[in-house]
Amino acid sequence: QVQLVESGGGLVQAGGSLRLSCSASGRTFSSYSMGWFRQAPGKERDFVAGISRSGSNTYYADSVKGRFTISRDNAKNTVYLQMNSLKPEDTAVYYCAADDTPFRVSRFHYEYGYWGQGTQVTVSS
Repeated sequence: QVQLVESGGGLVQAGGSLRLSCSASGRTFSSYSMGWFRQAPGKERDFVAGISRSGSNTYYADSVKGRFTISRDNAKNTVYLQMNSLKPEDTAVYYCAADDTPFRVSRFHYEYGYWGQGTQVTVSS
């Protein structure tokens, strides 16, 4: 099992930047592919970005491509989401998630077995 804790959310003006972190404890962090998802009030939980176990492969939702960057440091048991050029529509609770299925970086929230508690990101216009 792995436990996940997100941090780094907050209030930022449109055009600004934030970096989210997700720290993992428990089972070997490099055994998991990792994802970031977000959920706005009244909406579905949407895929934002995913990264493979080694960090060599990354995937993004079209809405964030070119603005967000996912990365991981397996020595620090941490995955990051660097968010630049933020827009009001990026406002949501952001969650990190872990998937222990090999050879997969999923875009589907139901394929992730482990979740953090979420961190609020609010972008003002």
